[in-house]
Amino acid sequence: MNIFRTKNLTADKTEMKRELKTWNLVMLGLGAMVGTGIFTITGIGAAIYAGPALIISIIMAAFAVGLSGLFFAEFASRLPVIGGAYGYLYAVFGEFIAWIAGWLMIMEFMSAISGVAAGWGSYLKGMFNLNLPLAVSGPFDPAKGTYIDIMPVLVILAVTALLLLNSKLALGFNSGLVILKFSALILFIVVGVFYIKPDNWSDFAPYGWGSFFGGKTGIIGGAAIMFFAFLGFESIGTAVDETKDPQKSIPRGIIGSLIIATLFYIIITLVLTGVVNYKNLNVEDAVAFALRSVGATWAANYVSVVAIFTLITVCISMTYANARMIYGISRDGLLPKSLSKLTVKSKIPKNATILAGLLSAFAAGFTSLNQLTEFVVICTLAYLILLAAGIIKLRRDQGAPKEGQFKTPWVPFLPILSIIICIGFMTQFEAKTWIAFIVALIIAVVIYFAYGYKNSEINE
Repeated sequence: MNIFRTKNLTADKTEMKRELKTWNLVMLGLGAMVGTGIFTITGIGAAIYAGPALIISIIMAAFAVGLSGLFFAEFASRLPVIGGAYGYLYAVFGEFIAWIAGWLMIMEFMSAISGVAAGWGSYLKGMFNLNLPLAVSGPFDPAKGTYIDIMPVLVILAVTALLLLNSKLALGFNSGLVILKFSALILFIVVGVFYIKPDNWSDFAPYGWGSFFGGKTGIIGGAAIMFFAFLGFESIGTAVDETKDPQKSIPRGIIGSLIIATLFYIIITLVLTGVVNYKNLNVEDAVAFALRSVGATWAANYVSVVAIFTLITVCISMTYANARMIYGISRDGLLPKSLSKLTVKSKIPKNATILAGLLSAFAAGFTSLNQLTEFVVICTLAYLILLAAGIIKLRRDQGAPKEGQFKTPWVPFLPILSIIICIGFMTQFEAKTWIAFIVALIIAVVIYFAYGYKNSEINE
């Protein structure tokens, strides 16, 4: 069995419509990144992991993500293939490694969509003081009387329906919501600076630095959990089949969205921990909670209303990306071919979109936000390790990029550094997260050898 057979999944020819430009890709990346991380995880990260020093955690996480962004940019410039990291690794490492990366990306997007939808439900309940029947108001936990969290399930199904209409329409709607989202964040900054109490920063690093390997708390533990806040930039790479001039637009979209998101995360965290003592931020609607705590109820209500609408942008961006990931893998025969069928008029991968929505809805309804967050991050870190190794092999096999292509500096030093950082972040998580991760890998291996290998287009 040759499980490392390679294939260059060139996207020069595509059945899909090339309509997306750099601006669309930047908004796609921001739509995916700026969501639950900034509205929710920042509060939890400060309260449990790092205190006001979470700003250092964010800078560390941004640096780690930025390294991976450089690798994505070079791959996208040199190998504009469908499927993002999956397609890149198919070309350099072969089928089995590509399948593992693709599977981890499907798990990442599925869990991220679910986590965002859960955060959306929390903002909605807090804003309108909703009292749903206990059985449908939380993830599966019979001991507490909860069996399904119905609110995030409903929003995911609505997003799936929107994406089935038209990609450009859905991403245009997404761009409008991203702009609305940033208006709420700017309002929080403008109002919040007047309520900052420097004393709230005095105990700057209450949990210390933590340990780089296995610390689970402190600034480094905070960096691992805040890695979640930047996830989604890689969704840009899945849009290559629908992008005009992908060799230039994809790298620009990745780098542009990462820079903008990082600046906003730093400023928001400074204001948040300055307005409210970090000990009180262990809530799922941290930004609105901070404004309510200082009496700025009108601003808090605006933030909550905007969050209710714009957290949907993350669901749109990542459901879009996950559907394209499933479509790309199916097109290669590693998943059933029915998942690569496109609608006649809009050229939408209908079955892949429906599957992506149903998987995320199931996870959102039955799993807690904290469990989803850690699982998302560990899956992402694992395939980013493969990506970093892939850029080293790409350089070894094909040499440096040609003139006009994006070039990652200091190879192999930066890829090796990225691998070390990712491994360090992975050791920050609890045993149950590792168990879920290992089970996911076992399922991936079983699917490949039971179905994917013999049905692969290469095998045929």
